[in-house]
Amino acid sequence: MAKKIAQNICLHILEQGELDKDEMDLMAMAKKSLQNAYAPYSQFAVGAALLLESGEMLSANNQENAAFPVGICAERVLLSYANANYPNQAPLKIALAAKALGSKNYSSISPCGLCRQTINEYELKFNQEIAIYMLNPSGEIFKADNISQLLPFKFNNFK
Repeated sequence: MAKKIAQNICLHILEQGELDKDEMDLMAMAKKSLQNAYAPYSQFAVGAALLLESGEMLSANNQENAAFPVGICAERVLLSYANANYPNQAPLKIALAAKALGSKNYSSISPCGLCRQTINEYELKFNQEIAIYMLNPSGEIFKADNISQLLPFKFNNFK
């Protein structure tokens, strides 16, 4: 008889008014940061903002390159910068916002597979879950408590 593996996934659907001050500030930073994205090829701007355990907040955006696929997603730019400059500060929360260039409306966003694995690496490094906030066109925010909610069968370097 075949065995079955079941994985429960839970995302919270939040109104912007349900966010605390740090979460509102992060989302505002992500929205602002996407305005500086370099996305001439995809025409899709992504902004990300990160809260470190020290209370420091950082932001970044996607950076594309004609030599596809060497562009860098906003999440990986941000996490790499944070680790290079604040190597002992655990990331606690990351907020994401996106828009098609020239659009007035926000687009749905969630981290790509490579970004999901990168978030997993930082959860492992710091033994700390990272909450992920994703803005949707309706203005609602999807919140994942940790990367397992977006990447249930993640690759871990088991020792």
